[in-house]
Amino acid sequence: MIARSISAEIIRLSKKFPVITITGPRQSGKTTLIRNLFPDKKYVSMEIPETRLQALSDPNQFLANFPDGAVIDEAQHVPDLFSYIQGIVDENNTPGQFILSGSQSFLLHHRITQSLAGRTAIFRLFPFSISELKKSDISFKTYGEYLYTGFFPRIYDQQIDPGDFYPNYMQTCVERDIRSLQNIQDLN
Repeated sequence: MIARSISAEIIRLSKKFPVITITGPRQSGKTTLIRNLFPDKKYVSMEIPETRLQALSDPNQFLANFPDGAVIDEAQHVPDLFSYIQGIVDENNTPGQFILSGSQSFLLHHRITQSLAGRTAIFRLFPFSISELKKSDISFKTYGEYLYTGFFPRIYDQQIDPGDFYPNYMQTCVERDIRSLQNIQDLN
């Protein structure tokens, strides 16, 4: 795994805030980073329909399954959780209790400002930086090569040609994220 420069700051503030929130574009490495920084924390993804349904149908009972907190990935899919998390952290102000992540930062940010203001440290994780790549011994001769290849982790992890990666990445962003933000039914 390529070390992320934001890691030390996330760990530092997880010892001060009861909630850590990490947003960023899809495939920027949020889940990988969180699972590596908090390996002992229970992990749950709201992308899994059964898990999301449990959290939607009874948020209080769902969170009761995690008395020591949890990593909740793609948390914006279950907006009611934020009010329940607020109640838990107000009652038990344990630092680093919940780690929230989400790719749709507009939706996530809206929920945070309503329920978790002052209770969470917010981080934005972007794809790799040039310095992160250089520190991992990945370097190119010119900045043009960096720009052509780009900075998304999957390109480097799976050795995907950028010409194959980006058209597919953009198509899924349009079809999924933009439609859900605007509730667009007809992309044409």
